[in-house]
Amino acid sequence: MILSTLREIRVPDLGNIDRAAIIEISVQTGQSIHAEDTLITLESDKASMDIPVPYSGIVKELKVKVGDKVGTNDLILILEVQDETHAKPVVQPTSESSAPVLAVEPVASQPIAVSNEDGRESDSEKDLHAGPGVRRLAREFAIDLQQITATGPKGRISKEDLQNFVKARLTQTSTQGFNLPQAPNIDFSQFGSIESKSLSRIKKLTASNLHRNWLLVPHVTQFAEADITELESFRKSQQDYAQQCNTKLTPLVFIMKAVVLALRKFPNFNASLSSDGASLVLKKYIHMGIAVDTSEGLVVPVIRDVNKKGLLELAQELAVVSTRARKQQLSAKDMQGSSFTISSLGGIGGTAFTPIINVPDVAILGVSRAALKPVYQEQRFVPRLLLPLSLSYDHRVIDGAEGARFIQYLTQCLTDIRQWLL
Repeated sequence: MILSTLREIRVPDLGNIDRAAIIEISVQTGQSIHAEDTLITLESDKASMDIPVPYSGIVKELKVKVGDKVGTNDLILILEVQDETHAKPVVQPTSESSAPVLAVEPVASQPIAVSNEDGRESDSEKDLHAGPGVRRLAREFAIDLQQITATGPKGRISKEDLQNFVKARLTQTSTQGFNLPQAPNIDFSQFGSIESKSLSRIKKLTASNLHRNWLLVPHVTQFAEADITELESFRKSQQDYAQQCNTKLTPLVFIMKAVVLALRKFPNFNASLSSDGASLVLKKYIHMGIAVDTSEGLVVPVIRDVNKKGLLELAQELAVVSTRARKQQLSAKDMQGSSFTISSLGGIGGTAFTPIINVPDVAILGVSRAALKPVYQEQRFVPRLLLPLSLSYDHRVIDGAEGARFIQYLTQCLTDIRQWLL
């Protein structure tokens, strides 16, 4: 046999607040409610607070209405509590909720008392209106309430708001995840004529990967200019010999060899962070991803064992791989296993950019177009060919000082290619 007890639920001690207006009633007569559900929301000129119920039960009679002003000990409602032996008051830690904790007594017994420290909200909670039940669910599912759009009166977050937030995240695709708000779905035809064009398969994959990499990795980009005047002079002097070998020496292969020297000196750049973020995987090989612009989008084939190959061999392999990329003849294996990536926009132009790291790499080098600039040397300005470099790195693995040292060493290697012989 199930027993039931009628209990009075009263307003707790409001501290130094004399009266507060009821701005919302969250229950109705005959409704079944659960412990920690919000009953009413009070608002004064100093603060607002939710009044929760400490028992599960059925609302038998409401004693208040919206707009009423109530004070400590005023009766809110009569609650029918069943299975009394299992009903226990809910004790809420004051740091977790802005609402006071209620203690109730049976009808005709002593009125309720407050167990909250001072009956006031913490400063951080005053700007966020959500009931104890909503807060408890949010904590259980590790949801930041600040991310939820409130639809309740005066910016209150309701259970429906929380449920809609979770449903939206569960139905999002992988490229819309990471608990970020979705972009608005806008009918642009209302503003004028439009045309819809589907993204290529490569661009869709690239978008997904770049979005993931940007969100997962704390990027820092370091900029520098390398004086490649002497390097470019040497490269041009070797073009005839390169043609005899059926290849073409491009600035990119020199940059690749200079990067090899920098990776040997700074091995943390030739590494990957473990999936749990607890260790660094240092790689003994040097495989470089080289971004190639194609009609279908950006692809990044991998040139393997760059440290074991000469300039001409790298030039030949780079030409073959670039051609295959533009003909869409690359396999998945051709684009796997990089330990460092280079993205060169020198053939297009620009002065600098911030490349996005190609995870699981921890760094990427961006290369822009070289330009003649006046450089002050020996008390006079002389024209020098300067190459803009943009080094993005994973700040979890590489700090700013190490990033600056890497790019400075790289510029030195590009400025004086005789270092390569040492």
